[in-house]
Formats: sequence, structure tokens, C-alpha cells
Amino acid sequence: MKAIWKDAVIAESNETIVVEGNHYFPLKDVNKLFLSKTDTHTTCPWKGEAHYYSITVAGETLKDAGWYYPEPKDKAKNIANYVAFWKGVSVNS
Repeated sequence: MKAIWKDAVIAESNETIVVEGNHYFPLKDVNKLFLSKTDTHTTCPWKGEAHYYSITVAGETLKDAGWYYPEPKDKAKNIANYVAFWKGVSVNS
């Protein structure tokens, strides 16, 4: 799977985990040069508190376009250190 925005490959992995229709990429397979942490947080009742990344490519920034659970609840432990994308980031094989 690949996560692409503005023709830049943000993440690429054969080891994604699909949860609720979203592909979560292992952090080791994400190009961190494009990411910057934001102060945004949301809460999922069964996954826990999500933290967000903005993506910047060629001077354009897509705010809160990636999210991750640094300390997921027990039912979501399998996505610790994984990142999912949305807001116009194309995720496909």
C-alpha cells in the first residue's frame, strides 16, 4: 500500500493493518520528512486518544492529515506506532 499526496509518497508498506476501513502504516515505513506533529487530539471510545500529523509537500501543508495512537487501549494495541491518513491523501496499492 502507498499513501500519496501531491505526487509524494508519504508512506509505503506491505504491512498495513486495516481498521474501520483505514490502512494504518507502520511508522518505520512512513517518510517522516513530510510530517510534523500538531496539537490536535481526538478520542475514540475503543482505540483511545489519537494524535495528529500535518503533511507538508513542496511548501503546501495539509493540516491533521495523518493520525496515530501513541498509547492505544487494549483492543487497539496492534496499531501502536502505526499511522493512518485522510483529508485528500490517496491510499491504494
